[in-house]
Amino acid sequence: MEFSSKLLENAVNEMSQLPGIGKRTALRLVLHLLRQPEHQTFQLSDALSKVRAEINFCKSCHNISDKALCEICENPNRNEELICVVEDIRDVMAIENTSSFKGLYHVLGGKISPMDGIGPQDLNINTLVEKVKTGKIRELIFAMSPTMEGDTTNFYIFRQIQDYNITMSTIARGVAAGNELEYTDEITLGRSIMDRVPFETSLKS
Repeated sequence: MEFSSKLLENAVNEMSQLPGIGKRTALRLVLHLLRQPEHQTFQLSDALSKVRAEINFCKSCHNISDKALCEICENPNRNEELICVVEDIRDVMAIENTSSFKGLYHVLGGKISPMDGIGPQDLNINTLVEKVKTGKIRELIFAMSPTMEGDTTNFYIFRQIQDYNITMSTIARGVAAGNELEYTDEITLGRSIMDRVPFETSLKS
């Protein structure tokens, strides 16, 4: 792809590093920004700069937050004895949209995937185990995407905490195997949370 401007080329190269964005799409997006009023482009760049420099991760659940504690963890009406274990922020948003869950979350920040070089030490698993050790948690809900990597992650956590007095359940398989949680419709996802099953039962299926 030939460029008449080095500045344009640099912008396209940077934009094309985003997931799912090829060079042609990146060029279209950059040209679109050039056609917009200047202040809109600067608002976008300012928002991106601030989110990178000022964003926090909740010190309790690792959710993305503007403060040390996210709004969910700060909410006194949430059930602190019920923890939903998810892969990332997108899954928190998906479950929250169902209005079916009133507990707290624990965001792992990914899933175990040896093919991608991601092991248990790369995830927020140790802090989850520490929460369980306090004895304050009554139930853990595994709400990972029903993929091989998600199931592997669930089983690894199960093995770490199986000796503690805690109920472990997993979302019902109304979510099709192999699907990512964030793309599941709200009704199906909500029912999967409400109709969760004991994790030990899921190991036998």
